[in-house]
Amino acid sequence: MVGFDSSMLTASLSAVSNNSDPIEDVYVSDSMGSEDSICTPDTLSEAGDDDAGMFEDPKLVLVTGGAGFVGSSVADALLARGDDVIIVDEVNDYYDTTIKRSNLASLVSRYGSERCKVYEGDICDVPFITAIFEEHKPEWIVHMAARAGVRPSIQDPFIYVHSNIEGTTRLLELARQHGCKSFAFASSSSVYGGSDKSLFSETDLVDHPVSPYAASKKACELLAHTYHHLYNLNIAALRFFTVYGPRGRPDMAPFKFIDAVARGREMQQFGDGSTSRDYTYITDIVDGVLRALDTPLGYQIYNLGRGEPTRLSRFINLVEANVGRKAIIRVCPEQPGDVPRTCADISKARRLLGYDPKVSFEDGIAATVAWYKATYMQPQQQTDAAATKVAAAAPAASVSANMVM
Repeated sequence: MVGFDSSMLTASLSAVSNNSDPIEDVYVSDSMGSEDSICTPDTLSEAGDDDAGMFEDPKLVLVTGGAGFVGSSVADALLARGDDVIIVDEVNDYYDTTIKRSNLASLVSRYGSERCKVYEGDICDVPFITAIFEEHKPEWIVHMAARAGVRPSIQDPFIYVHSNIEGTTRLLELARQHGCKSFAFASSSSVYGGSDKSLFSETDLVDHPVSPYAASKKACELLAHTYHHLYNLNIAALRFFTVYGPRGRPDMAPFKFIDAVARGREMQQFGDGSTSRDYTYITDIVDGVLRALDTPLGYQIYNLGRGEPTRLSRFINLVEANVGRKAIIRVCPEQPGDVPRTCADISKARRLLGYDPKVSFEDGIAATVAWYKATYMQPQQQTDAAATKVAAAAPAASVSANMVM
């Protein structure tokens, strides 16, 4: 057993060229909770196990952004069903790198370094990413790497152009050169901008993004269409709708709200509290990603959501009930780039992929809070929280999320 640090995870061009394994073993930190407190491989892969339309032969799948929330969960499900995975992630400090390294450590420790190879580096680094393609020749690609965040993109738009647009273009070009069979990548519901439609459909015009993040995701969709048109690549652009669940990103509203309520800290309300989101549990998102990867149909855009918006007042009620404490709320002005409502029309994904989200918002929040308690709260804190009575009938304050979609 060796220590888990960046020097051992980093794969240089020479290391790949010399056929050396990027990592053989890692130390699994217990600071992020036990394996029992995270999404299990069985849970992650269960939804698609009985789908006769999926490919049955094991694949070698390149997963970019595999240290992150969705990327590591997708890698988990792929490995659990028998595929081998190559993870590429720069492990940037957009949020706590300890969380990302813990995700990687868990995957390698459970599946082994032969089936789960990890390379740390930037997908925009041409020699680095080219060497990985030349060494492993992946024919199946799940591209989850991206700079996320609506408000941070307003503060520093240039890094979003670099990571999201340039990074996706690099991968598309390498996919073309190496005969990729299927390329599925993360787009975002943010491309819909401030739409006032009751359901967001893939056929809606999305030419008016309201943040650099949204614009970068729309640009990636256009580039993907171009590569399909020119080179006949099979590409699925997946518009995620507010993903949450165990191992969730700490910058996202679901984690922030649970953390603030659990710790008795003040949480911010942006605007008048009328926002609603189509919250989608991580296992449903992962199921949609795998179905899209396994069903190459030329160029397609799919909404991956539940199709059921939830108001923030309902969200906070559920968090309070499951945590056992009341929320402390401070009202703040509305923020540029936020949208008032999201709700996915998932009829296309149902029809073409057999996508059928299973986890209700109530069950998803309960599971997420349970994971949070097991991972971040000491036993005495859990006891104290459980002892705090929550008036279920009393209306909770409606808050607006600092939401990344």
